[in-house]
Amino acid sequence: MRDSPPKDLVSRTWTQDLCVATAIPSKVDVVVIGGGIIGVSTAWFLAKQGVSVAVCEKGHIAGEQSGRNWGWVRQQGRDARELPMIVESLGIWRQLAEELGEDVGYRQHGILYLAHSDAQLARYAAWAKLAEEFETGTRVIAPKELRQLVPGASTSWLGALYTPTDGRAEPHKATAALARAVQREGGSILTGCAVRGIETTQGRVSAAVTEHGRIDTSIVLCAAGAWTSMFCRSLGIRLPQLRVRGTVARTAPAPRVFEGAMSDRRLALRRREDGGYSVAPASFIDHPITPSTVRFGAQFGRALLADARSMRLSFGRPFFEELAMPRNWSLDQPSPFEKRRVLDPQPNPKALQHIRKHLDTMFPELAGIPLVESWAGMIETTPDVVPVIDEVDGLSGFHVATGFSGHGFGIGPGAGKAIAGLVTGNDTGLGLHEFRLSRFSDGTRLSPQTTAG
Repeated sequence: MRDSPPKDLVSRTWTQDLCVATAIPSKVDVVVIGGGIIGVSTAWFLAKQGVSVAVCEKGHIAGEQSGRNWGWVRQQGRDARELPMIVESLGIWRQLAEELGEDVGYRQHGILYLAHSDAQLARYAAWAKLAEEFETGTRVIAPKELRQLVPGASTSWLGALYTPTDGRAEPHKATAALARAVQREGGSILTGCAVRGIETTQGRVSAAVTEHGRIDTSIVLCAAGAWTSMFCRSLGIRLPQLRVRGTVARTAPAPRVFEGAMSDRRLALRRREDGGYSVAPASFIDHPITPSTVRFGAQFGRALLADARSMRLSFGRPFFEELAMPRNWSLDQPSPFEKRRVLDPQPNPKALQHIRKHLDTMFPELAGIPLVESWAGMIETTPDVVPVIDEVDGLSGFHVATGFSGHGFGIGPGAGKAIAGLVTGNDTGLGLHEFRLSRFSDGTRLSPQTTAG
């Protein structure tokens, strides 16, 4: 019989004692700000090419959204602009355990988007047509096949979008495994090491200034997740970004209802390697209003309207916390990044009630299965819900990779490969023009193109 996992299996990623870097390199080719899946994957590809790299993380590796997400590795429903990168990423995920020499929990068991209406089925069919050139194997399936895939469900769906080549992995394992691989390749992983700012010489990056000292470098990549806009603002760079709180829970080991991941308009569910499920509200966008909401709100208009039914707005402490944040700070004094090592919001109690209600209703076999752990994370998003991956105009050597909008975990290895190519000038075959920062200021129409579950 499988042993029960510890109660803090996921949360110990960010509640463990902070491991503080005891020494930092004096000089590297690339400094990466942020120890999430994007920054660490980029560092891994750089280190394998012989590029000296240091990842500076103010808190823990995968301590924020990279360790808190649903664990989906999906092509399905992606914005067309992301499809080449996620297809590349899936190829990396399939070989990742073998290359790293340790299990990251990746399993290819497919993903289902379940349909309650003909309109949903029509949207899914259109996306499946779009995805044909990428050979994902995506198709719309009828209720009979769906019942075979998801036995025991009490809900009757009209059909589903199904991508059998998609998979799932364990967020609490994957980024940490990649970080260890960076070290084996000669790169530095520096936790408890906030980057306060950068130094420039004649308009070009010349150093990253950390709380433990200066690292000479000509290239800095800011992959700081929900902190990126704030860091950029301190440099005079405008990067529109808002935060959305996502609440997730995991169950105790439970009967099999599906080996992959699925979502309908109420609940998202993903089988875990420990025999339980990660569960979350499928349509529950929890946005705490902050000064950034006011600053960037106009650019987020289309995205907000598209999700108006799912939007839960709140006003309270986060507004005043952000209002109190300084725009600039001295690089020889503690920065805001040291004062708050981990962005660790509390789970939304209403979201947990929603999970419990719909899990019990949709799957009678899972009714009453304990929710043994719950957590929340702050997802950073952009006005068109696709990332920014770019070198910043006017500040040579400073690159940004952020705004993955809840899609970053699955696409992380592919994005890391593309970003490594960007900073070294090597062609990876993955175009990044659609992810340029200037699209927010050059008149480009900002419109989300994802197919929601």
